[in-house]
Amino acid sequence: MSWNPALDVHHADPSDPDAIETLIIPRAHDLGGFEVRRALPTAKRQLVGPFIFFDQMGPAEFITDGGIDVRPHPHIGLATVTYLLQGEFQHRDSLGTNQMIYPGEVNLMTAGRGITHSERTSADTRATRHSLFGVQTWLALPEEHEDTEPAFEHTGKDALPFLEAEGKSVRLVLGSAWGEHSPVHTHSELFYADAVLDAGSQLPLPDNHEDRGLYVLSGEVSVAGQTFEAGQMAVFRPGDRISVRAGNRGARLTLLGGATLNGPRHIWWNFVSSSRDKIDAAKHAWQQGDWENGPFQLPPGDDSEFIPLP
Repeated sequence: MSWNPALDVHHADPSDPDAIETLIIPRAHDLGGFEVRRALPTAKRQLVGPFIFFDQMGPAEFITDGGIDVRPHPHIGLATVTYLLQGEFQHRDSLGTNQMIYPGEVNLMTAGRGITHSERTSADTRATRHSLFGVQTWLALPEEHEDTEPAFEHTGKDALPFLEAEGKSVRLVLGSAWGEHSPVHTHSELFYADAVLDAGSQLPLPDNHEDRGLYVLSGEVSVAGQTFEAGQMAVFRPGDRISVRAGNRGARLTLLGGATLNGPRHIWWNFVSSSRDKIDAAKHAWQQGDWENGPFQLPPGDDSEFIPLP
């Protein structure tokens, strides 16, 4: 934990309301038996930097035997980022990974040319009443890395930079911001942070990234004279110096952004690519279900079922 003067605000909020380029109200979506709020992609905005998918998971309460069961399913052309605020679940993938994730930790799974994974509440947690609250995002890979070898990286809470200034604290999950760098490997320039603000405190957004946005997880914040409440995403105009002020209940935010990609991406189900042909090939491979010789395999230890092609 370290105090960081870069978190101190040395400039006022811009008064021009056009600094807010896009306001996104997420839509509800079912994820393995409980509701999530999906902010990206949307008709208004496909990407914020390389972030092409943003789901708020929960907060949800489960009674005994309840939990999430996201059966094995495939990905190509992206990296999934899982970050929890409450609860836990178990990640398995076709590389043989079997990893629990807890609040403040980060799972980064790079699909590249193709990977399969599942996410489930563990048997121990199912035995008690429990909660789940977190965020899952997808990073679209740069075109030159879309066919990279699949990989998985788990990073513990204590390894991530944790910054403090008066009335605020920030954990840098991915990338670079405020003069700090996350140790998690990524394929493009970006930032992703978890920020907690006391009532009335201000936080500057990093100004070293082209695309920048925020998502309000709890409380409310004001930017350029506009107020944003829990469950809203704001994307800002490039180049403006932006700071956010927490309302009288304080706020918890996800901050994200980065360099723009060389063009839009095609998205179909769990596949992302700059090429429609690659998506068509992935669709065909998953439908064929040739786990021995095809490009996709099921996760060891969780290979008795899978999500069929829609």
